[in-house]
Amino acid sequence: MNTTRNEKRRHRTRRIRARVIGSATKPRLSVFRSLTGFSAQIIDDSAGKTLVSASLHDVKGAKNTVDGAVSVGEALAKKASAAGVTDVIFDRSGYKYHGKVKAFADAARKSGLKF
Repeated sequence: MNTTRNEKRRHRTRRIRARVIGSATKPRLSVFRSLTGFSAQIIDDSAGKTLVSASLHDVKGAKNTVDGAVSVGEALAKKASAAGVTDVIFDRSGYKYHGKVKAFADAARKSGLKF
């Protein structure tokens, strides 16, 4: 049985989400990337609500590159600090921790999020 790369990623995502659960005190920072976009959101799983979100569409002039992921990370951290969120649990959603995902995480940390 052949499985696609995205099906394998979804399987890793389910495995990670079984252990990584966001709460009101420490919400989950979830990342999504596709061929055309990059987005992230901070989620309170106990209430089932998205507290803060940011994507390439929110940042003017950002493209789907590592630099675009950095700008999304900075924008998300700025929105999170305005909403009063400082500590999060990072959920890479089954993606490898390199490239855009790593650049996003480093920019979010540098801008004030702790994880």
